[in-house]
Amino acid sequence: MSTPLTGRQPADRELALEFPFFGPDHDAFRARVRERLAASVLPRAEAWEERGAIAADAWKELGAAGLLDVGHTGEDFLRSAVLLEELGATGYAGIRASIGVHAYMALSYVLMFGSPEQQAAHVPPAHRGERVTALAISEPDAGSDLRDLATRAVPRGPGATAGFVLDGHKSYVANGTGAGLLVVLARTRPPAPDAGAQRGLTGASMLLVDADSPGITRRPQPMVGWRAADIAEITFEGVEVPADALLGRRDRALMQLMRALDFERLVAGLLAVGGVRHTLGLLDGHVRARRVKGVPLASHQSVRHRLGELYGEFDMVRRYAHHAAWLHARGRLDTRTASVLKLRSTELALSAAQACAQYHGAQGYLEGSAVARLHRDATAGTIAAGASELMRDMIFEAS
Repeated sequence: MSTPLTGRQPADRELALEFPFFGPDHDAFRARVRERLAASVLPRAEAWEERGAIAADAWKELGAAGLLDVGHTGEDFLRSAVLLEELGATGYAGIRASIGVHAYMALSYVLMFGSPEQQAAHVPPAHRGERVTALAISEPDAGSDLRDLATRAVPRGPGATAGFVLDGHKSYVANGTGAGLLVVLARTRPPAPDAGAQRGLTGASMLLVDADSPGITRRPQPMVGWRAADIAEITFEGVEVPADALLGRRDRALMQLMRALDFERLVAGLLAVGGVRHTLGLLDGHVRARRVKGVPLASHQSVRHRLGELYGEFDMVRRYAHHAAWLHARGRLDTRTASVLKLRSTELALSAAQACAQYHGAQGYLEGSAVARLHRDATAGTIAAGASELMRDMIFEAS
């Protein structure tokens, strides 16, 4: 297998980093994933960046290639860890975010909390890429802090089969305009007057909402980075939601989120590790080839030391990511581990992108350059799925 950087390191470098979490079967799977991504994603990546979303036919191609239905739990999740890292290593964070949200983050709610009927209805078309999923949780005034959650799903009557009427506004929804299924967080009963810091989640529920339902308006919400992620804002006005769209038990969203968000941060961390690997590969090749005053940039001690620090931190973070994946595969992932991985991997991605831009000089600041894309994308990684400041709080509270 190739090395995470340039191939100048020992041939067994990548395998050494993976031991003891991965074996020959995972090596073979990694090779197949790289081949499929090279055939299905990379040739069209720039077009998706320009379009602002992955094309509909491409989702079906990804499904047919088996890239949307790798396991979420047990030993099979180690294959997902390989897939997520390789997806991140494409260098297109918008694409990795879009696929990660669809195949893992949003779909995990259906797999963890959905009824057999809900799973039968929604999981197969998602795996085939026929129906894209999106996660509609954040709001303009309720992102990492959900105390001011305003979206409401009012029961239509006292009976269990009455259904809900959904009203509210969601922001920063990846796959927002193209999704067919929305996993929506909404308040299904008013919070208690003394609910305090958790008032935004008291009486909140998760709902599976058909994105084409009457009363739903979707508008693109272009970001500086993650341009292929199809970020959108979604408005719900009097949307009729049937009772069987309730995901799990009513008013239990807090417990569902606590479990699902650890998994989401694990996925985000693995994607970021792949992004770091790509960035360092680009940077390594540049400093070795770029000559200033007749000598390569890599001959300067300050450059060598800066890259040496990045390489060392990458090795540690990548090994920690593999350990976190191994814990999840055994049902032992905890909030602290997930938060540490998300924090350190995304912060390292930003540091690597900054170094890459700095050492590329003006070339790296050109609009449309790969270096500029990596830099603007890396910033988003420290915000999405829990900002770095929140991750530090989570780590402290879990210690």
